[in-house]
Amino acid sequence: MTRIVRAIAGLGWGMGLALAALPAAAQEAPAPQLPSAPATAEEGPPPPIPTTQFAGRSAFWDAQLSPNGTMLSFMRRKDGLAQFLVTGVDSKQVIRAFGTDPDDQFEWYRWVTDDKILLSLSRAGTFFGDDVRYTRLILIEVVSGIMTPMFSRSDVVQGDNVIHVAEDGSYMLVAIQKTIYDWPSVMRHELSADGRATTVETPRDGVWNWVADDVGNVRMGSGWKDGRLKIFYRSQPGGKLELIAKIKEGERADGYWDALQILNGSDEGYVLSEGETGRVGLRRFNFATRETVETVWEHPEWDIDRVTLKDGKPFAAYFTADRDEVHYFDEDTRKQYALMKKALGDVEVWVPSRAKDGSRMLVYAGNEADPGVLYMFEPAAKRMDEVSQLRPALDFRLLAQPRPMQYAARDGTVIRGYLTLPRGREAKGLPLVIMPHGGPYGVRDKLEYNDEVQLLANRGYAVLQPNFRGSGGYGDAFFELGTGQIGRKMQDDLDDAMDWAVKEGLADPARVCVVGGSYGGYAAMWAVIRNPERYRCAASWAGVTDLEKQLRYDGQSFSRGGFKRWKDRVRGAGVAEVKSVSPVSRADSLSRPLLLAHGTKDVVVPFSQYNLFEKATRTAPLKPETLVIKDEGHSFSSPENEQQWYDALEAFLDKHNPADPAPVTVAAAGE
Repeated sequence: MTRIVRAIAGLGWGMGLALAALPAAAQEAPAPQLPSAPATAEEGPPPPIPTTQFAGRSAFWDAQLSPNGTMLSFMRRKDGLAQFLVTGVDSKQVIRAFGTDPDDQFEWYRWVTDDKILLSLSRAGTFFGDDVRYTRLILIEVVSGIMTPMFSRSDVVQGDNVIHVAEDGSYMLVAIQKTIYDWPSVMRHELSADGRATTVETPRDGVWNWVADDVGNVRMGSGWKDGRLKIFYRSQPGGKLELIAKIKEGERADGYWDALQILNGSDEGYVLSEGETGRVGLRRFNFATRETVETVWEHPEWDIDRVTLKDGKPFAAYFTADRDEVHYFDEDTRKQYALMKKALGDVEVWVPSRAKDGSRMLVYAGNEADPGVLYMFEPAAKRMDEVSQLRPALDFRLLAQPRPMQYAARDGTVIRGYLTLPRGREAKGLPLVIMPHGGPYGVRDKLEYNDEVQLLANRGYAVLQPNFRGSGGYGDAFFELGTGQIGRKMQDDLDDAMDWAVKEGLADPARVCVVGGSYGGYAAMWAVIRNPERYRCAASWAGVTDLEKQLRYDGQSFSRGGFKRWKDRVRGAGVAEVKSVSPVSRADSLSRPLLLAHGTKDVVVPFSQYNLFEKATRTAPLKPETLVIKDEGHSFSSPENEQQWYDALEAFLDKHNPADPAPVTVAAAGE
C-alpha cells in the first residue's frame, strides 16, 4: 500500500460535510512530485506561507467511531458555532446533528453504546463572587435524537466527573456534590431520557476522589483534609470503608499514584505509579495491603501517560519519548501497528479510535513537519482511505524540521526541549522566540506539528520550546522539581534556555522574545516583567495574570490528575504566596512591548484575567498592545479568529523584533 496523496484536499469526507451528505472516500493516486532536498542557506528560504494556511482546518475534529464501527462522530464549526455530528460510515450521510447554546463549550465526549453518547459541556459563571467553570453532562440518544441534561437541577460547579459507565449502557456513576457545601457523593444516573438519579455513596469528610471497580461497585475514596491525604477502601461491595492510609503533607509516600481500575471480586487492580527507577509504570496492585503485586510494563526512560483497558485487561500504554508512542500488549495488534507504520512511511502513526471488534479504525499519519492526514482503515479489506487533511491548504513540503536539544540549567538540572531553525538562513545570530508550553505540570512539548512554531520559523525566527522542570514524561523526580517553582526556578529554566541558544551562537541576545498561551502566556508576561533586561518583547494568548484567582476559579488549573495536591504544588511548601509571582502584582512596572490577547468567552482562563492585567498596566511606563476576540474561547473556534491572532503576532514581532531580511538566493554553478 502506498501513501495516499496529499493533493486531494477537500475531495473526501470534509468537503461533503458542508452539504450534509458526504461523497465517497478518496482513492489512491500518483504522489505529487517532491523537492529533491530541503532548502539551504545557499538555495534561499521557502516563500512566506500565508497565515490563512496555518489557520486553516479540516472540516471536522475529534472524530470517533461507534463501538460497532458503522457510525462516525465528530465536531465541526458552522457559522461560528460548534456542532456535533453523527454520520454513517457506509452511507456517508449525516444521521444526527446537534448544537448547543453559544455560551457552552464542548469539553469531551464518549460513545457508551451504539445508540448512546455522553457529552461534557462547560460554561463560565460566578460562584460567591468569583469566576468559576461549570461542567455538565448531556446524554445523546442517536436513534431518537433526544438530548437529555444529566443532573440539570444541580447548582454545583463540577458535574461531569464520570467514574464508571455500565457495560450495557444502562447507567453511569458520577462523583458530584449534592450541594455546594458537601463533599462529593457518588450518584448513579440511569442513561435514558427519563432516567433517575440515586445516591450510592454518601459524602465523607475529605474525600474528593472516588474509584469504582469494573462492574460499578464503589470501592475506594481519597482526598486531602487538614494537611493529610486520606485513603479509604473496602474489600467487598457493601462493606465498611476503612481508612488504610493517612499521609502527612510533605511525605512522598508512593510518589505519583493513580488508580485505573479495581477488579471485581478481588483486592487487586491496576495503577499508574512511580517505581524504583523513578519512572511511572503500569502496576498490578493490591489495594488492601497497598503493595505492588507486579510491574506489568514500565519504559526504562519515559513515564507512562495513560493506559487503556479492554475486557478488564491492559490493551495499550501510551508514553511520550520525543514523539508520542504506544506499547500494545496484544501481539497481533503490535504486528498490525508495525505494518501500518511501514506502509505509511516516515510519519508518526496514531490510532485515535477503533471499532470494538477492530474491523475499522481511524488512523492519523503526520509528524512535526507535516500536519498530517486522517484515514479510515479496514484491515480485512486491506483498504485505507483518506478521511480528512488537518491543514488542507498548507504545502507541508515548505515546513521547517524541529529537532531535539538539551541544556543544563543554572543548578545543573538537565532540561530537554526542541529547536526549530528557519530554512534557508544561516544558523547564526538569529532572532529567537522562546515558546513555553501550557499546563504547566505534567504537560510537555514534543515532536509534533505546531502552527505557531512553523509560522515563526517560516518568517525567519528560531523557535525554542524548553520542557522546564515540572513538565511531564521525564520521571517523578523531575516533575517534583517544579513544586512551588512557578515564576521562580521554572522561569529560570526559560532564561537559561536563552543563554544556551546565545552561547551556541544560534541567537542574537538583543533579539529574544517570549511567546505563549495559557500558562505559556503567563510565562511570557512574567519574563518581561521579571527580567526586562533580557527580553525584547513578549506575546500572550489567554495567559494567566493572577494565579490566586485562577486557582479559586479552577483548582485543577495546573494539574495532570492523580493524588496530587495542586494548590500546594503551585504555591510550594514554605514558599511565599503566589501573589508575588503573579504578573498583575507588578503590571505597573511593564516596560517592554507586550501583546496581550484573549477571547471574551474563555472558560479555561476567564476573560477577567485579561481585564485585571490591562487595568493594572494603565499606570505602567509602557502599556500593552491588545487583541480581544469577541466570543472566542481558550482555543480557537474558527480559522478567522485564529488568523487574527497570527496576523497580530506577526505584526507585533515584525515591529518590535524583526527578523533579518530573507537572504538572496544564490544561483547554482552553470545556471
